[in-house]
Amino acid sequence: MKYLAVLLATQAAAMAAVPSYKVVDQIAIGGEARWDYVYLDSAAHRLYVAHGKQTDVIDTTTNKVVGAVTGSNGVHGIAVARELGKGYATSGEDSTVTVFDLDSLKMTSSIAVGNKPDAIVYDAIDQRVVAFNGHSDSASIIDAKAGTVSGTVELGGKPEFAVVDAKGKVYVNLEDTGELAVLDPKAMKVTKRIALKPCEEPTGLAMDDKQHLFSVCKNHKMMITSLKNGHVAEAPIGAAPDGVAWLDGYAFSANGGDGNLSVVGLAAGGKFSTVATLDTAYGARTIAADPVTHKLYLPTADFQPAEGDAKRKGIPDTFRVLVLEKQ
Repeated sequence: MKYLAVLLATQAAAMAAVPSYKVVDQIAIGGEARWDYVYLDSAAHRLYVAHGKQTDVIDTTTNKVVGAVTGSNGVHGIAVARELGKGYATSGEDSTVTVFDLDSLKMTSSIAVGNKPDAIVYDAIDQRVVAFNGHSDSASIIDAKAGTVSGTVELGGKPEFAVVDAKGKVYVNLEDTGELAVLDPKAMKVTKRIALKPCEEPTGLAMDDKQHLFSVCKNHKMMITSLKNGHVAEAPIGAAPDGVAWLDGYAFSANGGDGNLSVVGLAAGGKFSTVATLDTAYGARTIAADPVTHKLYLPTADFQPAEGDAKRKGIPDTFRVLVLEKQ
């Protein structure tokens, strides 16, 4: 009984330590209710939101829209090379990457890549941009300075979200095979594959500072992969997740179908588990985190009522970004 009391007390203390986040603002953008990834440049205080045919840019110090990058057609992902003064946005409907100037937000060039590019990351070590082509199961490796494609890597599966570590190694979820692929952009090859079973259709991906990767899956699971020993653990999350972010020692799964965040962290016993659920709004399925201000950003819109099994439609001019702040 004494052991049980100590265990329960330890678990209660762990739960009490979980930070609370609440919606403190909603940044109105309007326009069509169509969006995808959101990218935060914390040092520049800018939030980039993939919004249909443009990338909306928000000043996070004022929560005001300061401009938009146009010239794309079906924006999915955004990456920034601050030292080069350039930004990159995937243009899924015309299979290109839009290059834009960070100061003027003007499009400067367009780079042809694979079929329907989705996620995109910037490797600052070797100044390479990697665009992941969802309909050709490949990654286009772009020389960021030259603005040209250096090569194409076959991935063996449909890529979803990706992250890059401090050494330039890139990790990407493969949605149709339920795997995590490790890509070396310099060598231009996949060096490893990690099975994420029982994950189905992994999408969002985040990384902590202790070599853990967090993949969110269609079947209400988050898979936690240790890069130190290859161990894969799981924790339950909500419905229709598409994005996940790492902040303050926790992984936050954006569950668009439930309108909440599943918070996954290390609980008593040193195992990852779901330690809290935080309210957001229906449709808020992608996410970005600011480690400096301890804020989370999730795009969403209002939706028409459900009609049978049909997908709910977003209502035009209600598009906005939720801002959650640590309490």
